[in-house]
Amino acid sequence: MKDGFLAVRAASPALRVADCEYNTAQILAAMEDAGRAGVRLLCLPELCLTGYTCGDLFLQAALLRGAEAGLRELLRASQEHDMVVLAGLPVTVDGKLYNCAAALARGRLLGLVPKTWLPNYSEFYELRHFSPGPAEVQELTFAGQRTLFGSRLLFACRQMESFVLGVELCEDLWAPVPPSCGLALAGATVIANLSASDETIGKADYRRQLVCGQSARLLCGYLYADAGHGESTTDMVFAAHDLIAENGTLLCETGPFGGSAAETQLDLDRMLRERIRSTSFQPRPEGYTRVDFDLEPAEVRLTRPVSPAPFVPQDTADRADRCETILRIQAEGLASRMEHTHAKCAVVGISGGLDSCLALLAAVRACRLLGVPADTIHAITMPCFGTSRRTRQNAETLCAALGVRFAEINITATVQSHFADIGQDPGCYDVTFENCQARVRTLELMDCANKNGGFVIGTGDLSELALGWATYNGDHMSMYGVNAGVPKTLVRHIVRYAADSAGSETLRRVLLDILDTPVSPELLPAAKDGSFSQQTEQLVGPYELHDFYLYYVLRFGFGPAKIYRLARAAFAGRYSDEVLLYWLRSFYRRFFAQQFKRSCLPDGPKVGSVTLSPRADWRMPSDASSALWLKELEGLDACGGPAE
Repeated sequence: MKDGFLAVRAASPALRVADCEYNTAQILAAMEDAGRAGVRLLCLPELCLTGYTCGDLFLQAALLRGAEAGLRELLRASQEHDMVVLAGLPVTVDGKLYNCAAALARGRLLGLVPKTWLPNYSEFYELRHFSPGPAEVQELTFAGQRTLFGSRLLFACRQMESFVLGVELCEDLWAPVPPSCGLALAGATVIANLSASDETIGKADYRRQLVCGQSARLLCGYLYADAGHGESTTDMVFAAHDLIAENGTLLCETGPFGGSAAETQLDLDRMLRERIRSTSFQPRPEGYTRVDFDLEPAEVRLTRPVSPAPFVPQDTADRADRCETILRIQAEGLASRMEHTHAKCAVVGISGGLDSCLALLAAVRACRLLGVPADTIHAITMPCFGTSRRTRQNAETLCAALGVRFAEINITATVQSHFADIGQDPGCYDVTFENCQARVRTLELMDCANKNGGFVIGTGDLSELALGWATYNGDHMSMYGVNAGVPKTLVRHIVRYAADSAGSETLRRVLLDILDTPVSPELLPAAKDGSFSQQTEQLVGPYELHDFYLYYVLRFGFGPAKIYRLARAAFAGRYSDEVLLYWLRSFYRRFFAQQFKRSCLPDGPKVGSVTLSPRADWRMPSDASSALWLKELEGLDACGGPAE
């Protein structure tokens, strides 16, 4: 429960139709197993105490008494478990029969939630036996306890404010306006669905889409427990297709006929952060009744996947599609800007590195969209003290393969002249030595653009903007920054995608060599052996860590302690705790200190959910203090906790 994580399980124990004692025993075993696993919310299928397929036996008093007796047994057993259990059974209220979900915790019947929408078409005929659940909440006695009955019940954990549970049953999710919509707007962060959905061709995919879509729409966690083995096969077969989704992402599932339980951890803190960000999510708690309950706070061991590269899709096909989409966004944005400014050309500084390579690839695509030749792009390489033969050659080869206009301007003499102007010692390799080169390069590019009636394309990426790894009014400045929304970890994959889909072997080879070249600003003279004297990740830290931190800081607003915990899970065995903490501190220091550079960024296209444009997604004072964030990190030195 720490950091907003809640261990949940959707389970489908094997049943026998109308055998309430057997079904109760199976559910008790499922509760025992869930308790040993540390589960705090266990969702079971619709009518699991009787079986969904009882037909007219639902009208038999013996079956109804058996179901109530079974619930009494579950309530007694639940005293030994620190979790909420949801079990389905028929309940008679005021002379009408309802298909209900019973919510119980620590021996207490929290409430009975009736099904709102009853299917009465095709193979379903629930209106023959059940009545639609009323919205109004009423008090009644059932299974020996006073409790509440109604579809507008919310179950709220006192020890975990982010855990508020809403319940719906099967067809409710298929309805045009599911009850979960109102429950979520009233405060539910978790929706549990007790279901008995028979299996037919194509239904599993549709079920997945419904569960994932509803969790995305409601910014919630969604559990779906499906009926399975033991239901009557007279006319239908049930596949125990259990699913758990969170904000549109399917976290786990059993798959039809694939098992008996789906289990993971929901990040409810993440859901609350999403709701805070979304102005279209407007709470409407009126008309709903909250029932409070207690759970003992406990550490949750993370088994849910935490990707070390949150910006990069893990699936190969999805990753290729992402890369293609980003290139198209970049090209469309640049083409529109060139068209609007009536530019005769676009100028880009080409270094032989990844970022300028990506900017050039996008520029060539923009030319195709505009129907102009690739040599509308003027690519200029500007070697100086630290330029290597490898990057210089790759720059020229890349430009030739893409058919853009290529030129070289050696800036060494200009930089040395500037050193003389300001009294800089050429042998002093300080920040002035480095930044002078970056600013001279920008000066040359801007003037070339003026001379040829064009504008300068910026090459800096999102990761560099976050860390401030750019020279103010040097490579920091351009007329349009095509890479501004692309993190470094994704830049590599886009260039790899371009290599894999290259139309010529020459282009493919040079792109692969650029990928293999160490990332370096090349602002200091090379070592005697010709190797790079500067490697960016040795100076600012691994980009895969900084991109990970950036994602969770900006996308969800998580605190340092939670981000550190997620990093330990994502990078277990790859980085020590000390290294993770060191670079997390470095990230916060740099991120806060370098905001002044981001406050005056040139235009550039947004490509993902995380961006740093001062005109759009990120508006931060340039003089904000990082003290609170760094203080929280100091406390992790001694109490970071065991790695997941």
